[in-house]
Amino acid sequence: MWNYWFGGSQGQKKELPKKAIVELREHISTLNKKTSYLETQIKEHENTARKNITTNKNLARLSLKKKKKLEGDLEKIENQIESLETQLTAIESANLNLETMKAMKQGAKAMKQIHGDFNVDKVDQTMEDIREQVELSEEISDAISRPLGNDLIDEDELDEELAMLQQEELDSKMTNTKQQQQVKPQLESSTNVTKHKLPDVPTSKVEEDEEEEDEDEKALRELQAEMGM
Repeated sequence: MWNYWFGGSQGQKKELPKKAIVELREHISTLNKKTSYLETQIKEHENTARKNITTNKNLARLSLKKKKKLEGDLEKIENQIESLETQLTAIESANLNLETMKAMKQGAKAMKQIHGDFNVDKVDQTMEDIREQVELSEEISDAISRPLGNDLIDEDELDEELAMLQQEELDSKMTNTKQQQQVKPQLESSTNVTKHKLPDVPTSKVEEDEEEEDEDEKALRELQAEMGM
């Protein structure tokens, strides 16, 4: 134990807490078994004293003495168990704190190594370089996308040509509308003239056909009368 605090190798220092925890747990387990045995013995001596309290007082008295001695031993062992459990809890807590500190120290070392080549000025400079490269890339892309030589198109000239085409289309529609308005009165006048000049349809032929049909029916009725029908 003293070598752990004042000397000894790193391996021994690392393994000593674990070894102490294991030994304490084993010893506490042994003492618990001892307490179980003592409790059984105390119960047996108490039963012996009860059985012989009237028939054999000397035996009963001896059993009570043994019972009292065992109860004293049991109390001492229970106190030892309590002390060992307190020590075990303290060692486990200290060992946990030690492992936590080791992990935190290792993490701090890793962060220091990561940030060793960085600082705020370097980060700002890096971000500025990235922005410049992005702007340069956009300018290059725009330059590549522009047409070459005489292929450039004058947008104003296109607008003027489009306006001329629209005006021509409008003039054409207006001309067609005027022509339709002029043709319509002529058609109406021609229709009226035609209505006045149409001749009457002759009806004499229809009347002759009706007379012939009446004569046929009359002859048919006379024939039926002669035959007695």
